[in-house]
Order: sequence, then structure tokens, then C-alpha cells
Amino acid sequence: MGTFYTVHFWLFSAMAIIAALAMVTRRNPVAAALWLVNVMFALAALYVMLGANFLGAVQVLVYAGAIMVVFVFVVMLLNLGENDVKERRSMGAALAASIIAGLLAAELLYVIRSQPLSSAPLLPVDEDALAPMANSLFTEHLVAFEVTSVLLLVAVVGAVVLAKRSQFANEARS
Repeated sequence: MGTFYTVHFWLFSAMAIIAALAMVTRRNPVAAALWLVNVMFALAALYVMLGANFLGAVQVLVYAGAIMVVFVFVVMLLNLGENDVKERRSMGAALAASIIAGLLAAELLYVIRSQPLSSAPLLPVDEDALAPMANSLFTEHLVAFEVTSVLLLVAVVGAVVLAKRSQFANEARS
């Protein structure tokens, strides 16, 4: 792979790490969920760069799309928005966000100017590429697939129970 791929690999890796750190340091759950979406997009870009286009698309559709909608729904259900946790806005955060946005825009402009669409190599697509993956997922790895879905459901139910329990305890003290 050339320097183009190396630079972008390190860029998306750094974006994923920085967004993950920002996610775990946020006190506002909605802001943390949005940073997690950023991590998912960076991981999807890494999958696409490694040639796993299907995994990149699934990463965006399933994780950044569906599961994050469920998390945001739970956050809103538990009423953990701006009323409960106030996060101070600082000039440094706005400056950092502006710098990152400018760098990404400059990179996008560089990529568009340096890579004409006609020079992109087109690889032949195997029409039956999804069948072995689906067969493996729903035969050999079915238990792991189902355990993951049950684990996510238990995490959501546990979050609701814990939040409602502390909410009832606060109301009882009042």
C-alpha cells in the first residue's frame, strides 16, 4: 500500500482513539453517544480501507444507526438530558472542533483533487460473496450472535432499572 493508504489509516485510527477518549470523558450521555457514533464511522472507514466493504457498511448501518438510536432512546426515556447534567462549554473545545473540521475539509479537498474518479481501479465483484458469510453467521456462530443481542437487551433493561431505582430513591427523600 502506498503513502495515501498509510496516511489515511493513521488518520482514521487517530480519529477513532480521540473520539473514544472524548466519549468516555463526557458527562452528558447524549454527547457521549454522539462521540460513539464518531468512533463507529472511523472504524467503518478502517474496514473499507482494509477491503471489507460489507463490514464497513454494516458498521454504519447497524452500530452507528440502529444501536445508537436505541441508546439515545434509552437516554431520552430516562430523562438524562441537559436538565440533569450541565456540561461547561469552553472556548478551547470550540477551537479544537474548528481545527479538526478544517483539517478534515482540507483532506477531503486533497483527496478529491488528487484522485480523479476515472483512475480508481474497479475490482470484479463476486456476486455470491455474502452467502458464505451469512451461512457461517447463522450456523457456526449463531449462539454468539444471539448472546450478543441478549447482552445488549440486558444492558438496556439494567440501565432503565438502575435509573428508575435511583429516581424513586430521590423522590422518597424529598
